[in-house]
Amino acid sequence: MSQLPQVWKLLQNYVKGTRSEDRPIKKHLESTAFLPLRKKFQKADKKISFHQDNLQKDILLQQLQTNLELWTESEEGSEFNVSDRQLYAKIYNLLGNGALTSEIVEKLMDLLITENRWQPLLLFQRLEGFYVRWCRGEFIDAPPGDNLPQRKLIEMIAQNQAIGLRQVDIYTGLNVLILLLKLHFYAQTQEELRHHINFYPSSQPDTDSFFTSQLLRVINYSDAIEIGNFSNIVGEFLQGANFRGAYLGDANLTGVNFRGANLSGAYLGDANLTGANFQDANLAGANLGDTNLSGANLTGANLINADLSSANLTGANLTSANLDRTELSRADLSSCQINNAELSHANLSGANLRDAELISANLANAVLFGANLSDANLKNVNLNHADLCRADLSGADLSGAVLNGTNLSDTILFSTNLSAASLMAADLSYAKLNGAKLNDAQLNGAMFLGADLSGVDLSRVVLNDADLSGSILSEADLSGADLSDAVLLGTDLSFANLNSANLSGSNLSGAMLNGADLTEANLSYTILDDTDVTEANLEATNWGEKQQWEGVRGLETALNVPLALKKQLGLTNS
Repeated sequence: MSQLPQVWKLLQNYVKGTRSEDRPIKKHLESTAFLPLRKKFQKADKKISFHQDNLQKDILLQQLQTNLELWTESEEGSEFNVSDRQLYAKIYNLLGNGALTSEIVEKLMDLLITENRWQPLLLFQRLEGFYVRWCRGEFIDAPPGDNLPQRKLIEMIAQNQAIGLRQVDIYTGLNVLILLLKLHFYAQTQEELRHHINFYPSSQPDTDSFFTSQLLRVINYSDAIEIGNFSNIVGEFLQGANFRGAYLGDANLTGVNFRGANLSGAYLGDANLTGANFQDANLAGANLGDTNLSGANLTGANLINADLSSANLTGANLTSANLDRTELSRADLSSCQINNAELSHANLSGANLRDAELISANLANAVLFGANLSDANLKNVNLNHADLCRADLSGADLSGAVLNGTNLSDTILFSTNLSAASLMAADLSYAKLNGAKLNDAQLNGAMFLGADLSGVDLSRVVLNDADLSGSILSEADLSGADLSDAVLLGTDLSFANLNSANLSGSNLSGAMLNGADLTEANLSYTILDDTDVTEANLEATNWGEKQQWEGVRGLETALNVPLALKKQLGLTNS
């Protein structure tokens, strides 16, 4: 208690900007007033500053290396040479001035590994002990006589360094966290250490409390001084760390490096992860609902069973990511890179995938009800048995895609490229296909009930066994198409191009073929009950011997009716 007046006086002097008479303040060269006079002085000052910075870094490196080695030394069968109390005081003394940089940390690790005078496991255990106590606030909440952050603050004030008590405490704790993260990362590369050094920054989850919030409290504490403080200091060191079961809801983690990290089962709902790096990270079962992941790197990430509902993923990179059974309903994936990704059984209902790239992605059995895929690149994508009901695929490129058994009912497919796509047994009932390209597509057994295919390019498509009842195919190009055994009840084929089309065995009852081009078309065994062929071109058309023409309307105005057919139907004068 006797030290309190002195502490209070030092703090008062610091705030007022005056010097304490009790403790002298170190003098610093005040060269700024001379900088404008001559450029050579400016250059010289920069060289001096650069030299001083390097010298300070070298001194800090040497001190860190020496102490990290010293902290694990002990006499045989005795306690550590440096007690816990001494260790904690030294940690504040060494690490309370400012944040460690990646350059310093990398050089430090190289020195420790190269000279091999350290004991990684013992060092880890001692630093982890400090970190746990720091997270609980034991050091900053200690009484004045035992308050290590306050002692460090007084020392820095005496050196005329402007810093606050919380800053001293935060820098110290975050620097220890950085060292622990690096030790963990190093240990995972060493067979003899990987099972002994496992660091959980948010503490290890157990069966009683799966979620852990220790790290979230650290983040919020660090950001109390300045938003983004934690991300700026620790963000680049989170690579390969273990955050399994961590609770990080609403956390500000912009631009952090979670590459290869384990975030399985973690809660990141509503967190800000803009530009974060999750490459090859494990996010299986993680909750990322309403999270901001715009511009994030998720290439190769494991997101199996993760919840990304309503998440913002605009411009994110999900190339080769595993999103099997992932919840992505209402998520914004516009302009995303999702090439070669695994999305089977994923729920993307209501998701925004406008302008996204999903080349060769696997979306088999995925739910995309009402999703926006306009102008998306879906070349060679696998959408087998997926649900795209009421989705918007206008302008999308689905060339070479596989959509067998897919539900495309009531889907918008304006100007969609489906050339060479496989749509066997797909349901395109009431789909809007104006301007779509379906040339060379396989549509065996597909259903087009009430679909609008007017003017669509269907040249050379395979539509055998397809159901096109009530669909609109006016002015469509069906040249060379295979429509054998297709159901075309009441289908509008007016002015369609059916040149060389195969309609054998199809049912054209009530169909409208007025003005259609049936040149060299195959109509053998076709059911033509109440079919309208007014002004249709029947040049070189093929038909069966037992073809029923009695119910056909408009034959008298049909063009280029073969002579043999005219004779069969009694339409000739002779």
